[in-house]
Amino acid sequence: MRPNAVKHALKAGKLQLGTNFGQLRSAEIPRLFAAAGFHWTFIDTEHGGFGLETVQDICRTATLAGIAPIVRVADLQYPLVSRALDCGAQGIIFPRMEDPRLLETAISWTRFPPDGVRGYGLQPSQVDYEPLPFNEVIAHLNANILTVLQIESARAVEARAEILSVPGIDAVLIGPADLSISMGIPGEFEHPRLIEAIEAIRETCDQLGVAPGIHTRTVPLARHWKERGFRFLSCGSDIAFLWEKAAETVRGIL
Repeated sequence: MRPNAVKHALKAGKLQLGTNFGQLRSAEIPRLFAAAGFHWTFIDTEHGGFGLETVQDICRTATLAGIAPIVRVADLQYPLVSRALDCGAQGIIFPRMEDPRLLETAISWTRFPPDGVRGYGLQPSQVDYEPLPFNEVIAHLNANILTVLQIESARAVEARAEILSVPGIDAVLIGPADLSISMGIPGEFEHPRLIEAIEAIRETCDQLGVAPGIHTRTVPLARHWKERGFRFLSCGSDIAFLWEKAAETVRGIL
């Protein structure tokens, strides 16, 4: 079984660069992202249209390519979390998090007993066909699942200390689009109030030993937050990369 390289790198204080993947239904995309140098990609089942079979194909291809597949679930429901993990996800992103009690329950879904309540139904392919006893499989997977929460509202910013104090959180992925909307400044990603809120989240993450992260839509914004200590950093998306290069090509010819 493979260790979760992203989880261990974050614990060591290293930058881990990722990107969004939720529109182009192809298992070739994670191989492309891995070759480009990304460490992880989040498979977006909240806003994307992927079915479970596609998620499974993407997770397997990503793992073989050496890029960590992390699934953003559509909602905080046990079957969405457990089935994503059974498809091969190396981590789960919990969206729209505001309630620490609900977060504690959700984290328990990612781990087998005694650390959680995840049900065991793994097949040989899910453990790389290694003939290992249950206790070794359980210990390895419990220690290698990456758990990420998203802070996407003004209410969550206010409750960040309580939310981030829940045991078992590896990283935060701030959603600046929804956060800006919640703050009444939709899409103003350089607005002083949004910058202040993001900085406050980072400070709390640093205090509580959680890797601070954010999803960005442009390279300048990604560089900005990298320079300010964000280590679980995401930039761009599958469809945006294709669109930007296609538009650049046409402009260069015409």
